[in-house]
Amino acid sequence: MPQGSLEVFLASAKGLEDTDFLFKMDPYVILTCRTQEQKSSVASGSEPVWNENFIFNVSEGAEELKLKIMDSDIGNDDFVGEAEICLKSVLREGRIPPTAYNIVKNKEFCGEIKVGLTFNPESYQTTNVNQMFTIAQERSSRDYDDRDEYSRGWKESSHSDRDRTSRRDDSPRGRRHSPERERDYRGRDSDEDRRRGGRRRHSSDED
Repeated sequence: MPQGSLEVFLASAKGLEDTDFLFKMDPYVILTCRTQEQKSSVASGSEPVWNENFIFNVSEGAEELKLKIMDSDIGNDDFVGEAEICLKSVLREGRIPPTAYNIVKNKEFCGEIKVGLTFNPESYQTTNVNQMFTIAQERSSRDYDDRDEYSRGWKESSHSDRDRTSRRDDSPRGRRHSPERERDYRGRDSDEDRRRGGRRRHSSDED
């Protein structure tokens, strides 16, 4: 028997026997494939619509899918009926579109339930996983290359800015003096002005 995953599309049901006398029934479905069990949401009325998907792992011994329809009530839920779907056809063909299956209770017909089936072999799943892993690696590699290119561009830009700043500081226009050196220059200018003024007064006295 092939192994893989079974996708179950629970569409709807009709003709269900209403077990509630005063209110509408609230049906839900328990899906069972060997030891795996899943439960649908609770719908309303004797012609419920679910449109829900379920996935089961298929391995050796999985020959049928069981659908148990229950009516949700306060306290104990009521059994409405059940259907059994043989899996040989979907395992062979790969897909069965939504099809109506008989619901039986005490060997009597009590409605229909519509279900679609899709089987994905294990090799198909492995191929998909490998493809996803390869795509993730390629994306990671591209992201690393982009970050590396950005880093190189940033470093080159930083070096260029430092070179321009260094050349500007070395130029005569770019040189700056400290406040102490500026005060020294101003002091020297004042001393020179006083000496010049003294020479001018001395000359005038001699005349």
